[in-house]
Amino acid sequence: MQLVHLASRLYGTPLLIARSKLDVILSVLGPRIGLPEIDTAVRLPTPKAGNSIGQPGIAIIPVHGTLVRRAIGLEAASGLTSYGEIAARFDTALADPQVSGILLDLDSPGGEAGGVFELAARIRAANDIKPVWAHANDSAYSAAYAIAAAASRLTLSQTAGVGSIGVIALHVDQSIKDAKDGIAFTAIYAGHHKNDFSPHAPLSPQAASTLQTEVDRLYGIFVSQVAQMRGLDSDAVRATEAGLLFGEAAVTAGLADAVASLDQVLVEFSNALGAQRRLATPSAGTAKRGPLARASPASPKASTQISSHQHSHLEQNMTDQEQQNPLDDPDPETTPDPADTPAPEPAAPPVAASIAGAPTNGRIEAQAIAEICLIAGTPQRTAEFLASGMTESQVRRALLEARAEQPEIASRITADAGTTVRPESSPVVAAVKKLATKE
Repeated sequence: MQLVHLASRLYGTPLLIARSKLDVILSVLGPRIGLPEIDTAVRLPTPKAGNSIGQPGIAIIPVHGTLVRRAIGLEAASGLTSYGEIAARFDTALADPQVSGILLDLDSPGGEAGGVFELAARIRAANDIKPVWAHANDSAYSAAYAIAAAASRLTLSQTAGVGSIGVIALHVDQSIKDAKDGIAFTAIYAGHHKNDFSPHAPLSPQAASTLQTEVDRLYGIFVSQVAQMRGLDSDAVRATEAGLLFGEAAVTAGLADAVASLDQVLVEFSNALGAQRRLATPSAGTAKRGPLARASPASPKASTQISSHQHSHLEQNMTDQEQQNPLDDPDPETTPDPADTPAPEPAAPPVAASIAGAPTNGRIEAQAIAEICLIAGTPQRTAEFLASGMTESQVRRALLEARAEQPEIASRITADAGTTVRPESSPVVAAVKKLATKE
């Protein structure tokens, strides 16, 4: 009975799965339900058991194998992972006070349409409680991509692919085989469409039209959800034509935020969570802890490398800012004339005190410091400067002096530095920015 149930979930129903993986499944299941055997040596992966901790406070939830709404007890044996199982692990991580962030580890061709959009919406809503990141390692296709796109940040390994944003439905007509086998099926039914998708009869034009309508409806939901969660135009999502995108091509298309290994992502996530905790401590005033935002999809070309041209722009940018706002030459538009001031004003408080005393201004300055550190290729110093109470001008001066002492710095900024060029692509800057915009 389980095979019959599985067959009914493969044929005549829309699926969110990569076509190549669907063929693999059919090659395994087909001969067991009377279909011709397809010669293939590919095997589906077996999902990991339970959540794991990759870095302190980060729960890793595996999303592996073919995805189904209900696995009917065949998970480990058949390479299936159910949406219910993923949701249960997800809820456990959300409720665990030792977990600060959740990382979805994806290696899946996709699967059933039923239940995936609800799970994706649930993951997106959870970002308001704890930050959720996703990493395609090595695939996040179709239904798996619907889940991955719901995360606040999506990365993929160098060999990984994402996409296959589409819907597919198959109908098997084995009526000719039935005749050769000397078997005749007669269906007695009430209701014109009751026998529409029978495998023992050709698919009627009406039935084909009905199935196409449902495929188009689900495709519209899929496109709309990806566009909303990734900040893309729906036409841009449709323009992928359900294709698979790999590495930097996926980043350029806005379907992912960066290319990195799982270890690099864990370190970056851990650092971002640490920066968030430091910004939310009592010394930073009343700032509340919020989720870490992903890189802006409007800047899909964000990369983990800083080119020599970009570094030259960095030097010019920092030099221009230093000239506009040097440490010993305050802005004349914002500084009162000493002749009109009877007594000198007290010195500006450090950043932490500014956040406590004047949340908006302090947080804006904290954001500016984070962006300056990012541009300088030293995002790891953000927390150091914030903790020391240095102002934006002081931080800029310190970075310029550090650069002057290391004239060859341009040749040493590489992809291994773990930074991105654009401030909007940095989770640390995004976290500070989110705090800065809160009243």
